[in-house]
Amino acid sequence: MLTTFRFVMVIAAAALGTAPAVHAASSQPYESPAVTARLISAQDGVPDSGRTLSGGLDLDLGDGWKTYWRSPGEVGISPSVDWAGSENIAEVEFLWPAPERFTAFGIENFGYHGEVVFPLRIELARPGEPAKLEAQVSLLVCSDVCVPRDFHLSLDLPASNGIDQPVADRIAGFLARVPAEGDGIGVDQALFHLDNQTTALTISLRSATPFKDPDVFPELGADNALGKPDVRLGDGGRRMWATLPVLSTDDATLHDPVLTVTDGPDRAFTVTPDRAAEAPAPPFSIATAAPGIETLIWIALVAFLGGLILNVMPCVLPVLSIKLSTVMKHGEQDRRTVRAGFLAAAGGALTFMWGLALILFLLQRAGVVVGWGLQFQNPLFLAAMVLLLSVFSANMLGGFEFSLPSGLQTRLANSGRGHGHAADFLTGMFGAVMATPCSAPFLGTAIAFALAGRGIDIFIVFTSLGIGLAVPYLLVAAVPGAISLLPKPGRWMVALRFLLGGLLMATVAWLLWVMAGVAGTAAAAAVGGLALALAVTLSVPRLPSAARWPIVAACAGLPLIAVPQLTKTEATEVAVSSLSWMPFDRAEIARRVSRGEVVFVDVTADWCLTCKANKLRGSGQPASRPAPRHSPAQATPA
Repeated sequence: MLTTFRFVMVIAAAALGTAPAVHAASSQPYESPAVTARLISAQDGVPDSGRTLSGGLDLDLGDGWKTYWRSPGEVGISPSVDWAGSENIAEVEFLWPAPERFTAFGIENFGYHGEVVFPLRIELARPGEPAKLEAQVSLLVCSDVCVPRDFHLSLDLPASNGIDQPVADRIAGFLARVPAEGDGIGVDQALFHLDNQTTALTISLRSATPFKDPDVFPELGADNALGKPDVRLGDGGRRMWATLPVLSTDDATLHDPVLTVTDGPDRAFTVTPDRAAEAPAPPFSIATAAPGIETLIWIALVAFLGGLILNVMPCVLPVLSIKLSTVMKHGEQDRRTVRAGFLAAAGGALTFMWGLALILFLLQRAGVVVGWGLQFQNPLFLAAMVLLLSVFSANMLGGFEFSLPSGLQTRLANSGRGHGHAADFLTGMFGAVMATPCSAPFLGTAIAFALAGRGIDIFIVFTSLGIGLAVPYLLVAAVPGAISLLPKPGRWMVALRFLLGGLLMATVAWLLWVMAGVAGTAAAAAVGGLALALAVTLSVPRLPSAARWPIVAACAGLPLIAVPQLTKTEATEVAVSSLSWMPFDRAEIARRVSRGEVVFVDVTADWCLTCKANKLRGSGQPASRPAPRHSPAQATPA
């Protein structure tokens, strides 16, 4: 039908090119700074026995303004026209010229700028009789902001045989931009593959006419958005391969793709591809350029500074406590022993960072999305940290002492110097574990670079990060004599111990608060109660071993069993506040932005103290606004 309509338009325009000049029928325009719109017709009326007319919705968009195609992309709303109230009109076919791609802030839109005519194929209910078009137009036009426009256009078509050649040519010009369909498009193979997770669409087309600079606009149904395509050509340009990320989907409207392909101003077609069992292979691979040595040196320095700053971040209070305990323990030992102990602590910090780097590298290669500090979203990890720090705090407060059997102590004492630094090693490793939730300044850039790069990039960044975190240990190891500057052991050490024990207890309380947001109040209360029972059991001096150790084992093991059972599985509703917060949804954000709304995105976590500080400084509002603490991202329209 479209091909026939295009042929009739061209023949009519050519045949009547020498006809006397007449003025085509046109509606009164709708005018605004963003768009001027009118209905136009190639004829000045309805010819004798005429069954169809050629018309158009003519839009003249202001400088910097655009409107949308039938599939607007990630954001936007397609133009729509209601023809109710029209007279002697059986059907109006609305045709779409090939779109352009607009990319802004990583968002892909499809549409038009400057001027566009949407060709109309008008079929009359009673051939040869006068007709009238009544159009209620809904249009979204966007520049720096998006503005919806609703307006009415009316076009009278009396009996007449005249044709306005310039208007006919204008309509025919935009009709030629409507993508061709059917057997005449010259495509002999069209395949697509949508992966099982609906995250990537891959297509492959083979054409008799070589492609030059193609673009592709897949349609998967309403509210299904795709990102920018990676287009590659092969076989002398006769094969086009492309892959596109699927950004959002709606299962209710998702269907097999319909592909519209443009290749310069003179070629556009629409094709429905066949499904392929596997993703078609690209005609060639693109090697990712490795960063230069200057970039690696710079990012290593950034990671080092980030690790160094971690030593003074608030969430590293347990680390500082353990460091000071180590200093007190080494207070009267010789330089060689002090140096070995602090080197062991530095080795512990580096070992943890290397282990973390290996895990992240393996997860990255397995296709898992990984992040920094996300273990603090895991209720089991939080429970283990609460139990461990509760034991440490009870020890600091004098509830009990860690001691080895007397025979083992004697053997270690007689084994010579340089042994027994396992505790120092574990001190450095545990300090690195507790440092990870702090996104210190400079750290985000380095971690993002590492996780997006190669294995060597991950190793360099995490090694530099570990060295920065281990600097205090390395400084004491380099200058063991600095220990002599500390006050001599005395009663002040008891007060310091109680202070550090109190800091560890505060950290336990903070972890329980984070856990309440992640796993629920019941899980946090159960873990807190069992941690308290564990500390008390270890602190009771005359409790028989036959009773003590079964209780210790139960208090240490029950939280790891109970937490999964008590963890909240239902989604927490967002509390009502001065702003209408809602769970994060990329597609919903795009839809609201397309309607001209301003959307704030809140990406945070209770364990991220830097995030809380930034929010407090940036908004001037309390850092803990009502919201589900286990949801790391939310949005609000304003």
